[in-house]
Amino acid sequence: MAHNDENSFYDKKRQLNLHSKEGKAKFLKHICALSNSNPANNSYIVVGVEDQDNEIIGADFFDDSHIQNLINAYLENPPKIQYENVPFPNLPKDKVIGLVTIKPKNKISSFKKGIYTIPIHSVFVRRGSNTTPVEDKIEKNYPNTETVIDLENNSRNNIKYTLDGVFDFMNFRHKDMAPKYKVFKELFVICWAGIPKTVRDKTFLSRVDIELINEHIKLFYSAQDVVTISYDEHSFTIIEYVPLGLNDKTSYYPLEQQTIRFFENGYYKIENKMLFEPPVFNKKMLYHIYNNNEALISKLKKELQLDSRELKDLENLPSTFMICYLNGFEDAKQKLVDAKNYLKPFPSVYLSFKEAMRVLRKMKYDVQ
Repeated sequence: MAHNDENSFYDKKRQLNLHSKEGKAKFLKHICALSNSNPANNSYIVVGVEDQDNEIIGADFFDDSHIQNLINAYLENPPKIQYENVPFPNLPKDKVIGLVTIKPKNKISSFKKGIYTIPIHSVFVRRGSNTTPVEDKIEKNYPNTETVIDLENNSRNNIKYTLDGVFDFMNFRHKDMAPKYKVFKELFVICWAGIPKTVRDKTFLSRVDIELINEHIKLFYSAQDVVTISYDEHSFTIIEYVPLGLNDKTSYYPLEQQTIRFFENGYYKIENKMLFEPPVFNKKMLYHIYNNNEALISKLKKELQLDSRELKDLENLPSTFMICYLNGFEDAKQKLVDAKNYLKPFPSVYLSFKEAMRVLRKMKYDVQ
């Protein structure tokens, strides 16, 4: 699909931006339009493709587990969607193609509350490659059904793709990270790799990559966070931890548990459960850190040089702003979002920013 022009069942995006109301509104508008225009077949959004020349540039790994809650919060008759991170040839190992699958729904989706410039009760459809609002009755037609079925049938898996994927993961991409694999129900192959790291007698894996090979899905990827992995004959469980702390005293807090359950009939199910309990810190110390973070951002805006101590504090800024937010500093999250462009020149700080935003997004949409 990435090499073809957009149409009434397919849209392509360079990236998703769900940090801002504008980005959320655009995403929701396209979900609404594609769902309304394809009541009898799947429709798709492919993320990581240039609009102009269809170049496949890839996107960051995006954790889908709570994105359905965003759609449920804003759309009446929300469609079910699935976000999959698809490894792709010639992309760096930290980049994937994002595939949003919008399941067919035989009811009209509309906005049950407004967001950004989209008013309440708005309805959108796809006309060719354009997403447009409608005010009159939507006529149901099914022009895409056969095309989508043919496309999906042509992309089915086979044993060669599975074996090639396993060998590539084990022998090339992660040969220096003690990669492992396990077969479930004689049908599904999970490969994983990470660097063992022991903290207070507990062993974690960092720089983790986990793929369900025969489904071409990256289940987890992180350049920073740490996880534990457990499995039996029927399931595979990932518990993700988030490192938080002040003054170089870091503890690892369970964030989310993801369990993949496999069944005899070739079916699998992914279950997510939030585990996070925010740690409580001394308010007086947090006021000092909050003010210090604001001073650092002010210096960056003025393009002033930071000394060695300030550079060290900058490394911790995304994490400490997140701690402030979790301890009642309501505007700390927005302060962090607003600082995004000033953190980009510092690669490790910007990576920490993206991780902090990912964790905060999960917490926001945890409530169904």
